Amino acid sequence: MNRSPSAPSLRARFLRTLTAAAFVALAAALASCSLSRPSPVKRMFLLEPTPPAAVASTPKPISLRVGVVNVAAPFRGKTFVFRETDLRYESDFYNEFFTAPSIMFSDATAKALAASNVFRRVVPFGAASDEGDFVLDGFVSELYADMRDAAAPAAVITVTYYLTPASFGSAVVWSREYRQRVKVSGPGPDAVAQGWNSALGAILADLAKDLAAADLQAK
Repeated sequence: MNRSPSAPSLRARFLRTLTAAAFVALAAALASCSLSRPSPVKRMFLLEPTPPAAVASTPKPISLRVGVVNVAAPFRGKTFVFRETDLRYESDFYNEFFTAPSIMFSDATAKALAASNVFRRVVPFGAASDEGDFVLDGFVSELYADMRDAAAPAAVITVTYYLTPASFGSAVVWSREYRQRVKVSGPGPDAVAQGWNSALGAILADLAKDLAAADLQAK
């Protein structure tokens, strides 16, 4: 004799069906939200400071090759670095430099010195290693946005340049550290990038003036 399903069995099936339908509806809603919301896009910035004006009417009768401007480990990546407290730093995944900071600084240094008319010739970064009477290298020890004071955010750059004769094994004949702290209008990436650009431009203008005043002679 056939028996009809019991009432509890029918209720259990109904609840399972209802639960499955709820999960399907929730998944569809989440998928719809993810499709309608645009995914975050990275923004990329390139520091291109305005080259300084010529600081010498007659260039020195020597040539300079711009070597590598290295960057300290915490700042050598392309992502922006924000200093939140004395000990806490954060990187911004969605805002970064277009190229590695080392390449940007090396290239900007060569362009600035070529425009300043300090040397007879400036050999750009990446050229043959045996060119030039002197070689200018550098090291960036600070490259961050200082957010410790929310009312006065600033873009910070510190770089030291070293000048050596091109002959192998020669000692450093000139060195100087430059530090710029530029107040920015806010913590946004556009304001910070503009601050760094201004800071680097000021550093390169001072570098050109100091090299023009240095007593350098080719051997």
